[in-house]
Amino acid sequence: MRAACYDRRRRARDVLEVRDLPGPELGPGEVRIRIHASGINPGDVGKRSGPAGAPMPFPRVIPHSDGAGVVDAVGSGVDERRLGQKVWCYGAQSYHPFGTAAEYCVVPDALAVRLPDDADAHLLDQATCLGIAGITGYRALFADGTLEGLTALVHGAAGGVGSIATQMAVRGGARVIGIVRTPAQRDFVRCLGAHDVFLNGDPNLLDRVRAAAPYGVNRIAEVDFSGHIEFDSQIVAVGATISSYFSSDARPHIPYWTLGFADTNLRLLGSDDFAPEVKAHAAAELTAVLLDGDLWISVSKRLPLDHIATAHELIEHGVHGRVLLRL
Repeated sequence: MRAACYDRRRRARDVLEVRDLPGPELGPGEVRIRIHASGINPGDVGKRSGPAGAPMPFPRVIPHSDGAGVVDAVGSGVDERRLGQKVWCYGAQSYHPFGTAAEYCVVPDALAVRLPDDADAHLLDQATCLGIAGITGYRALFADGTLEGLTALVHGAAGGVGSIATQMAVRGGARVIGIVRTPAQRDFVRCLGAHDVFLNGDPNLLDRVRAAAPYGVNRIAEVDFSGHIEFDSQIVAVGATISSYFSSDARPHIPYWTLGFADTNLRLLGSDDFAPEVKAHAAAELTAVLLDGDLWISVSKRLPLDHIATAHELIEHGVHGRVLLRL
């Protein structure tokens, strides 16, 4: 099969190459997917670049955890009615060397989420984007229960995680406040249904959020814990939850008493390590909303497998919208 891979951790153009490799072996309880599209996340780029001198987790890695396609083989113990089903998958390259940047990928049966038989290329592309970003965004806001009647704030609301979190929160009945970097992103997030959208660099941001949420914010989806925790501590409602999936400082300062007097919950997220039942629930919810037409993901680039280095560079440069590889 044709597959993209790397055997050392450096710049994309220095290490990513497309080769003819043996297909992945199918084990018990697994399905093989003929890949339609492979989704790229910042985490995939981080795994490939890695800290300077960091060892490889495996001698060779086929990158990317997210994808969509058609089940074309099943392992022992898997219902043969799975054959021919259109699916999206997540977690393919989580602690495994074989991801979705290849013509074929093998995942546990439970990680291949069924799509309608008549799913077209557009729906498959959209589903390709649900994995890491979607499950993280859903977990950030819904891990502590329903959002009906609550106020949710999403930092980085135009990003991969934030845009999905915003739409799921609107669908869940929350009043949603989005924080973005640019006026163009503000217009985009308004189109996603956010009730208020503010610029991160606005000197009056704190006052604007307090005016939009006079009783405080109940749930916060946080894109930079260390960068925003002082701000977040000033807007939380009593009993609020701050869920963060990144921090620019690994040892951030925390305003303990401000958060403590608000009885604040801190939830720190690492999507690779969510419990299986947590991932499965989020995947089911995301799929249902996608099929209902209430979830839309901006895809900015669809590139062939041979252009994987360009795709990684686009992610590194902060392209707006998702980048997919079409197989």
